[in-house]
Amino acid sequence: EAQRRRNNNTPPPAPAFDEEAVDALSWRNVGPHRGGRSTAASGFPDNPYEYLMGSTGGGVWRTTNAGETWTNISDGFFNTGSVGAIAISSADPNVIYVGMGEAPVRGVMTSHGDGVYKSTDRGRTWTHVGLEGVRQISKIRIHPTNPDIAWVGGQGSPYGLTDQRGVYKTTDGGTNWRKVLYVNDKAGVSDLSLDATNPRILYAAFWEHQRLPWKVVSGGEGSGIWKSEDGGETWNELTEGLPDLMGKIGVTAAPAQSGRVWAIVEAEKGGLYKSDDYGETWSRVNGDRVLQARSWYYMHVFAHPTEANTVFVLNAPVLRSTDGGRTFQGVPTPHGDNHDLWINPEHPNWMINANDGGANITYNNGMTWSRQSSQPTAQFYRINADNQFPYRIYGGQQDNSSVSIPNRTFSGGISNDDFYAVGGCESAWPAFDRDNPRYVYAGCYQGIISEWDEETRTQRDVMAYYFLGLGENAADLKYRFNWNAPILVSVHDPSVIYHAGNHVLKSTNRGDAWAEVSPDLTKNDTSHIGYGGGPITSEGAGGEVYHTIASMAEATIDGQELWVGA
Repeated sequence: EAQRRRNNNTPPPAPAFDEEAVDALSWRNVGPHRGGRSTAASGFPDNPYEYLMGSTGGGVWRTTNAGETWTNISDGFFNTGSVGAIAISSADPNVIYVGMGEAPVRGVMTSHGDGVYKSTDRGRTWTHVGLEGVRQISKIRIHPTNPDIAWVGGQGSPYGLTDQRGVYKTTDGGTNWRKVLYVNDKAGVSDLSLDATNPRILYAAFWEHQRLPWKVVSGGEGSGIWKSEDGGETWNELTEGLPDLMGKIGVTAAPAQSGRVWAIVEAEKGGLYKSDDYGETWSRVNGDRVLQARSWYYMHVFAHPTEANTVFVLNAPVLRSTDGGRTFQGVPTPHGDNHDLWINPEHPNWMINANDGGANITYNNGMTWSRQSSQPTAQFYRINADNQFPYRIYGGQQDNSSVSIPNRTFSGGISNDDFYAVGGCESAWPAFDRDNPRYVYAGCYQGIISEWDEETRTQRDVMAYYFLGLGENAADLKYRFNWNAPILVSVHDPSVIYHAGNHVLKSTNRGDAWAEVSPDLTKNDTSHIGYGGGPITSEGAGGEVYHTIASMAEATIDGQELWVGA
């Protein structure tokens, strides 16, 4: 009988999917409770303690106690979770418009939106009001005295050519929308600014861009700054003094001085530009590269509401100038990678900042900020679990760190004290022996891999090969690693580790030495292997490294069999 079973090549039946059992499952939040990426934030002008933030994966959240706690207010109303823009009416703060689809389009972890949602009861309920095809919305501006008039900056999908981009306008509270400015099928709105002293004047920054799997294209003839003097009905392009070839642009009209407009421009001669004649002519006031580093992800500029020479530029750091843009100083924030800033027009020391760690609030001009440990909006690339009791869940949290957290505790609820990092970084693919997870192997972008020792709480690097350095050409390296490079610990022998780049690498001694066990398993198309950005700014953080192995699995029956997907 045993011999008959061994010779039977009939595959076992596929496991049946029990839909009723799955539907009976309930979900609970086990943390961690630190914030995830946020690219939109705003405040209520009539309540100094009430703010909104938009998560890139979790909808809209509100605080009524200056950031001490946050509550989701969009669940049950929104059909998508990625928020690109939030606008609260200054004339009637009960009216809120939210544009879906984050605008800083990452190569990984970017979700599209489904248009605009509106609330007329301060966020208690929401109605979808159209523009579902725009996909990514960068800005919304509301008329200062009539909340039925609003303009939407439609950036559009980064993944293909589309005419669903441009500036859209409503005069009936979102019941109907008209496209009032369109440039081409590659260029969408990266920023939109309304003149605080004259709401007939608007400035729109257009960005020609495209996300390819191997490259982010940022720049082209569609990039530019446009101006309207009749509430968005007609537009003129502003060119005098600006570079010929531009990429991503941020623009803002200064409330403190009529006619002053700031622009942060990606270009060969990029940086901070200023106009004092309503955008008719421009001059570059600061060309420091830090102002336009990694342009596709940042390029945001904000004018101080009462000080004409004070301007903020958001990049990896928050930068502030008080001398008209000639020099900048960093403003320390709880987290880097900054995307939005709302400054209270009546009390400009009160601000909310949105960044890759969530949102934080200051009441003293940025000297101190509220915490980000009460915002359960984290995004995870991968998760894994061990077989302990209680079992622990492992993953890589976007733009934070790897995480190990228990599914339960014996002393009350799961708190921020119960999770910790286990090596690697945000893009970790944690791997371990599930029955004895003393050693955790976690990766990082650019091919880094480390070993975490749970008993000693120490970490050591076990890189298979020199990793891709920032700004380096992937074509110059022997091994190419995916942003989330797969790592496996063998279920047959936990001392065996596999790490996949374009080749599969194997270690039999916990990462002390590695050997190739496969040829290049990708297409290895050299036309898609190189610098990750252009035509103006190169991108070399690793998210655009192409022709890599993206997934890997080991046969549980036969330890000699591996499957990969590239």
